[in-house]
Amino acid sequence: MMSSLKCNGADFPLLKRRINGKRVVYLDSTATSLKPQSVIDKENEYYIKYCANIFRGIYTISEEATAEYENVRDKVARFINAPSRDEIVFTRNTTESINLVASGIKKSDEIVVSIMEHHSNFVPWQQLATLKVWELGKEGELLLNDLNHLITPKTKILAITAVSNVLGTINPIGHISQIVKRINPQCLVLVDAAQAAPHMPMNVQAWGADFVAFSSHKMLGPTGVGVLWGKMERLEELSPYQYGGEMIKEVHVEKTVFAKPPHKFEAGTPHIAGVIGFGAAIDYLQKLGMDNVRAHEVEITAYALKQLKKLKGVSIYGPQDRGGVIAFTMNGVHAHDIAQLLNEDNVCIRAGHHCAMPLHEYLKISATARASFYIYSTKEDVDALIAGLEKVKQLFT
Repeated sequence: MMSSLKCNGADFPLLKRRINGKRVVYLDSTATSLKPQSVIDKENEYYIKYCANIFRGIYTISEEATAEYENVRDKVARFINAPSRDEIVFTRNTTESINLVASGIKKSDEIVVSIMEHHSNFVPWQQLATLKVWELGKEGELLLNDLNHLITPKTKILAITAVSNVLGTINPIGHISQIVKRINPQCLVLVDAAQAAPHMPMNVQAWGADFVAFSSHKMLGPTGVGVLWGKMERLEELSPYQYGGEMIKEVHVEKTVFAKPPHKFEAGTPHIAGVIGFGAAIDYLQKLGMDNVRAHEVEITAYALKQLKKLKGVSIYGPQDRGGVIAFTMNGVHAHDIAQLLNEDNVCIRAGHHCAMPLHEYLKISATARASFYIYSTKEDVDALIAGLEKVKQLFT
């Protein structure tokens, strides 16, 4: 329930801003989340108190920075119920995490992806391997029986999103992994959790996947920080795809010995301040409770769906049971016009294909408008969206 969430909108500085005297109604959290003051302060703390490189120094502020950075690895492991902190690899974002895994495949490898994937979980496999596409049922859901013909002895990886960034479809990852492993025990399962990690409890062990990727910036943290979780045996099998400082154990003229995971995948100086800020974001979410985060999202999304369905000429895409995202179209109005007109009242939504062109082609639509919600979203925000859409209708009828 909303009342159990206890999220204070005042924690988010951007929500205090006024543009032309009007408040900001932020309904684009699927693209990136707003940041609470505690995250901003924690990131700044690095620059103010212990701005030094990590792992390299034997002086106090370097040791402090290293401890803060590595503490976040522990927090991430607990947040997703990973068996070991050493299975947590820091990257720049979900896209880089997926590309890291994709760098280890061959053109002859058979990869299965769903049609609802974000480009980040579609294009790397398309470019580097042989692609098979899992299509949808009538309500925007994946039909699990299709796996019986999609997964073959040749299939190397099933790459699947946990939650669609367009349809909001929540895929049963644990069940999917079980089916895949039954058909082909050697087939790996990679999960794009960019839209799951911010919004609901995550348990990578229960999912039964081999790799899980997600980003800090969609879950209250800074941009430029991502996570790749992988089973240790899978990480040990992967070769590094970047080379440089701090990912090595020994370097000689004739050979190099790489460090063990996760450090063999973290070449060079990372986004230290960003990772430390990410730790504060995890603290914020855990204080709220991820069950409460999800319950709030369910309530707000249900309210938004109910109000949108009252508008004539509006088509909504995706199932009733969904994540906090609603993609829709309006008869006779392009999605970009909807977004531009809503912006006049500071209502912020996304318009376009949302980095999911194959899905839009499959649905036979060029673009959708998308409203998405998070912990700071309110029914008043939804009401502002509906009022704005009423204005759009009046202008185009």
